[in-house]
Amino acid sequence: MPVNPPLTQAGKFFAGLYALYAGLVFIAMAALLFTPFLHRLLHKFHWDLKG
Repeated sequence: MPVNPPLTQAGKFFAGLYALYAGLVFIAMAALLFTPFLHRLLHKFHWDLKG
């Protein structure tokens, strides 16, 4: 819960866009961090994505 919630329409719009942006940045950073580990795991267990 924010300390001072936005009162104007512009403030609410900005808060919503910022929340979406922050969420996407979080997901992108998590993907960048976990991709090397997932790649290594795929190699270790010889999991090919080919049929």
